[in-house]
Amino acid sequence: MSSPSASLTVWAGAWLAGRSAPDDVLDALRAWAPSQSVAAGDPVTGGHTGLPWAADDDSEHLPGAGIMVLLKLIREATGTPGAQVRLVLPVPGDVRGLPIGTEFASAATEAGEGLLIGTPGGDGTGLVPHWADDDTLQWRVYATPIPLSAEPDMPLGEAEFTMREAVRDAADALQRLHTTQLDANGPSPRDLIEDELEANSKHTYPDSMPLRARRILDTADQVAAILTVAERTPASAPTSASSLATRDSLLRPLWNAIRAARLAAVHAR
Repeated sequence: MSSPSASLTVWAGAWLAGRSAPDDVLDALRAWAPSQSVAAGDPVTGGHTGLPWAADDDSEHLPGAGIMVLLKLIREATGTPGAQVRLVLPVPGDVRGLPIGTEFASAATEAGEGLLIGTPGGDGTGLVPHWADDDTLQWRVYATPIPLSAEPDMPLGEAEFTMREAVRDAADALQRLHTTQLDANGPSPRDLIEDELEANSKHTYPDSMPLRARRILDTADQVAAILTVAERTPASAPTSASSLATRDSLLRPLWNAIRAARLAAVHAR
């Protein structure tokens, strides 16, 4: 799984559908960080929920509530008809699915991920993971409106085809960017890609998740690993504005395709 938000989305969905246990959700989250807590992302949400909230000058040291609170919040936010648990993967310039102008939207865009939980058109809950350090993850909670309508996800068949094509395109981009010209005494690009993939291998999927969706996520992880290595410019390579623009034009469409495919797979039922 590519992110804590994606893990929580698929495992919470399986739990709410009666296909997994609460402990399965918590185990999936602990694979990301052994120490996790829950806190309000802003004082308004803190007042509504009773959760402690992070002041700007003390955000890394906030003692939040225990991780079990997360399940309670999810259960309460999905207690109305039509409620959904939706993953968002925003980046600057592409904030589809977000309630624009909210604290949640700002936090999710900064993190590049988050969840929206509730009934479209109503009030709901937003969750954004915040890393204090490599072993400490805090889930920030936001009271937020849920957008009435979201752009439809890519069909799974299209997502699977797009990711198969993206493997080839990512390999071509890696070669064009001369990232293969790394230190001869250092690891090869293939080894670097394998290291990236290994970091995601410990994150599992619910048994109830459609097989095609799993394949899409695995291929998306493979493409993302290639692109991550491609972005590591060799020390001897030029870093002019034109070279950076070339790199961006090659990689940005592939990162966009990865996000779209991951959303389709995570939301598949």
